[in-house]
Amino acid sequence: MVHFMNSIINKAIISTILICISTTQVSAQHNINEEKNLNKKIMQVENNLSSWVKIANTPKWNILERMKFYNVKGISIAVIKDFKINWAKGYGFADSAQNRMVDTKTMFQAASISKSLNALGVLKLAQERNLNLTADINTYLKSWKFPYDSVSKGKKVSLLNLLSHTGGINVSGFDGYAKTDSIPSIIQILNGQSPSNSDAVKSIFEPGLKYKYSGGGTTISQLIIEDVTGKSYTDYMENNILKPIGMKNSFYTNTTSEKKLKLLATGYNADKEVTMKYHIYPEKAAAGLWTTPTELAKFVIETQKSLLGKSNKILSQKMTQLMLTPYVDNSSALGVFIEDKEGVKYFRHGGVNEGFTSLYFGSLVNGNGAVVMCNSTDKTILYEIINSIATVYKWKNYYKPVPKKIVKIDSVELSKYIGKYTSNGREYIISRDKENLFLELIGQKWQIYFTSKTDFFMYQAPGIEHQFIFNDSKIEAFEIKLNDGKSIVVKKDE
Repeated sequence: MVHFMNSIINKAIISTILICISTTQVSAQHNINEEKNLNKKIMQVENNLSSWVKIANTPKWNILERMKFYNVKGISIAVIKDFKINWAKGYGFADSAQNRMVDTKTMFQAASISKSLNALGVLKLAQERNLNLTADINTYLKSWKFPYDSVSKGKKVSLLNLLSHTGGINVSGFDGYAKTDSIPSIIQILNGQSPSNSDAVKSIFEPGLKYKYSGGGTTISQLIIEDVTGKSYTDYMENNILKPIGMKNSFYTNTTSEKKLKLLATGYNADKEVTMKYHIYPEKAAAGLWTTPTELAKFVIETQKSLLGKSNKILSQKMTQLMLTPYVDNSSALGVFIEDKEGVKYFRHGGVNEGFTSLYFGSLVNGNGAVVMCNSTDKTILYEIINSIATVYKWKNYYKPVPKKIVKIDSVELSKYIGKYTSNGREYIISRDKENLFLELIGQKWQIYFTSKTDFFMYQAPGIEHQFIFNDSKIEAFEIKLNDGKSIVVKKDE
């Protein structure tokens, strides 16, 4: 009997071991298949870059080809699927002179994406301290007061105005400072006092009237956080926003941490390094965040989950709904912009600092998104990468390119377009290189593609149409037709 029982037990043990081995093998095979599928997705994204225009018989682009085309040194990507980071990867150089490559830990300046995180900071403060988002901002400012004058027509600027760029306030962006420069205080920046290199922040039209992008207004909200909490902006944001989200390596402006310094990408304008590798931005709320796509993706995911009531690490569902609701303007919400792609809504923000650009998109419903950052001033490639991600991951209604047919202009005729054009003191130079024309503006040089004798487009100007204006056979000007229906006429110099 004992022998019989031992036999049964031994068979049971063997059977259990075999089941475990079998389960492990199935699990391992499942993981291998998942990895293969993921690698296939990554390769598809890398080889499916596409512009805002669709040209017949033109193949999709490879990411390395486009980096070369736009003279981009390094790029880092994080892709979000089903409210999780699906994959992240780096390409090219974090610093070409040091032969240091980009990886997922390489840190980039987020530039104006800083405004999205700042909005979280302001709204969390409002949520916890019961701040009135529609009250006069001078209610909360202690160390400096907004200088109301006749331009504001007796109306008061609110926190909602600051976060949505509807306060009628000047100073769109900031140039930053070299590491050896004297760095101004926030009050010196707001007053436009030396050593600040930007204008004093003030009204340019009455608040609540319309949208006008203002980094100056965002900087006021930075001071409000400090005045209300009695803490430095950096400490407040790190402890109340970055760490709770899981952005444990992200930080503001410069750092003395040797470990983090080794992770910083160098900024480039084409092949030229930014002075001393990168600029410093004491306007932290508007432009001062250093981070990675992987860590920014955590912000996107937290926002998506909070909107659906699935997480409240920072904001309540109701406050997140407010953040993602356009205010006054039809797309500018609080620290983010809302894009409606034929009924499917996305929140997004981009950023441009000296030598750095960045862009993120997140869907409002189904947990899709992407973050792309690079150490270059040309942001066009960022949109092309996200177009590819949206196509490969089948984001509904996201990518619908405009069909175009390129025409060739006779070599003799091309010379008629060459010259200097001006509008409002700004110079546009159209030059020729072999059989191609290029438009140069503020150090950027973009190739012109003709769709007729008069009409042309550029990959770097998404959705914008251009048209040369002729008088008989002579070119007088070209017109830029903007997305908002307005247009600019740029006259050719005699």
